[in-house]
Amino acid sequence: MRLRFDPRRLPPLGGYARHGTGLCFFLVYKNGEDDMAVNDSARRFAVALIAVAVLITPAVAEDAPPYWAYPVNPPGLTPSPDDGIARHVPGSSAAFTLAQIRDLFAAPDWHPDDHPPMPDSVAFGRKPRLFACGYCHMPHGLGRPENSSLAGLPVEYIVQQVADFKSGARRSSEPNSLPVNFMIMVAKAAADAEVREAAQYFASLPRKPWIKVIETDSVPKTHITGWMLAANEPREMEPIGARIIEIPEDLERTELRDGRSPFLAYVPMGSIERGKALVMTGAGKTTPCGICHGEDLRGLGPIPALAGRSPSYLFRQLYDMQHGMRNGRWMDLMRPVVKALAQDDMIAIAAYAASREP
Repeated sequence: MRLRFDPRRLPPLGGYARHGTGLCFFLVYKNGEDDMAVNDSARRFAVALIAVAVLITPAVAEDAPPYWAYPVNPPGLTPSPDDGIARHVPGSSAAFTLAQIRDLFAAPDWHPDDHPPMPDSVAFGRKPRLFACGYCHMPHGLGRPENSSLAGLPVEYIVQQVADFKSGARRSSEPNSLPVNFMIMVAKAAADAEVREAAQYFASLPRKPWIKVIETDSVPKTHITGWMLAANEPREMEPIGARIIEIPEDLERTELRDGRSPFLAYVPMGSIERGKALVMTGAGKTTPCGICHGEDLRGLGPIPALAGRSPSYLFRQLYDMQHGMRNGRWMDLMRPVVKALAQDDMIAIAAYAASREP
């Protein structure tokens, strides 16, 4: 396998945006102006962060990871300016402007009665580099396809993963994954007490159904926005092929970070049953997952639950483990498990696990 560095794959400075009302997620935080202009100090910070990303992953494999599992925003996306109009979502009396929704140091909380009070590390973070944990992972901890669901995970597992991001033991097969590069930056900025405070909060949250898994031969055509897939409008269909297509059920509400707007995950026909065979018996290719993750895939001791989690996320973890991008504790056990898996196997395992009751 030949490796090459391709500077064109670096994320643009305005790397998380959509032309509509949607979420803007920059390599730098906003300075409060409607046009989201970047001041000089923030620009220097952005350049430094890009340099860190290059150092973390200096080469890109010719056989790049599948785009549908590792969505990267196309260059040239620009945010819509904040018009000052307060947005609303169903079932909430809260109101947020676009500027408030885009503030990485204040997690938008549309439904505060759906979860316990958030500690400061989850609700606000700490400037300049410790973003609010609840911004990306959501106040209810269920996350989105581009990141991880943390609800109900063991405290020590969460703490260990932050330590792995901090040490470089955990990275992404896609060097331009802004969510992962942000997580590395946040992990390096967080104090031990802040990590444990956030871990204890997320571990206390119940796991809930958040993703509907649908077997199908055809799926909506999609585009990438906000580091995830979204259905094109007007809708057009295409064969699913060997892919998982995970999209918001309601893109506008998802971009407003509404914690009651779930996701749809389309998977190939027959993949759930095939995944069940791999998970339950190994099917001659791997070790049964239930040995460590529990027979119901709801976790076992410090080992994380897999049931009901994002299939895109689960696929990425299997792929990253197989490609040496996840190391650290427990990876000596996982390497032989993933070694012989083809991508179709990973799709099937992820589809089955995601289809299970959390």
